[in-house]
Amino acid sequence: MRKLFSLVPALALLLACWAGTAAAQGAASFERSGLIIETAQGQKHRFDIELAVTPAQQAQGLMYRQRMAPDAGMLFLYDRPQSVAMWMKNTLIPLDMLFIDTKGRITGIEERTVPFSTQTIESPGLASAVLELNAGTTERLGIRVGDRLVHPAFQ
Repeated sequence: MRKLFSLVPALALLLACWAGTAAAQGAASFERSGLIIETAQGQKHRFDIELAVTPAQQAQGLMYRQRMAPDAGMLFLYDRPQSVAMWMKNTLIPLDMLFIDTKGRITGIEERTVPFSTQTIESPGLASAVLELNAGTTERLGIRVGDRLVHPAFQ
C-alpha cells in the first residue's frame, strides 16, 4: 500500500504537466486553407496552411509544435498594413518568415529563424500578412522577394 501512495503525487504531477502542455498547444484552433506561391519564373508551389487571424491565434502561432509537414505553413493575416515584429520564443521548429503586402507580393524573407530565440524579426516595411514555412523551404523552392501568393486574402 505504501508504494501506491508514493505513486499518486508523481502521477498527479505528470498529469498536470501533460494538461498544461496540451492546453498551451490547443489554446487556439486554426482554419485551414490552400495557398499557392507563384515565382517570377512561373513555378507554382502549393501549401496547406493554417490561418492566424484573431489576436489569440496570432499570439500562439506555431509555438509548441514539434513538426510541420513539408507543404504546410501558417498565414498571419492583419486588418491593415502595419510594421510587424515577431520572435521564436516557445517555437520548437526553425522557420522561414515571408512578409507580404496587400497585393500578395513577398516584400521580405527571413530565412532559417532560430528556435526559442527572443530576437525580434521585423518586416522590412508595412506588411498585411506573414507566411511561416519550414526553414529552408524558400531556398529549396527558389522563392524570392517579389514572388506572389495566390490566396483569397489577397483578391
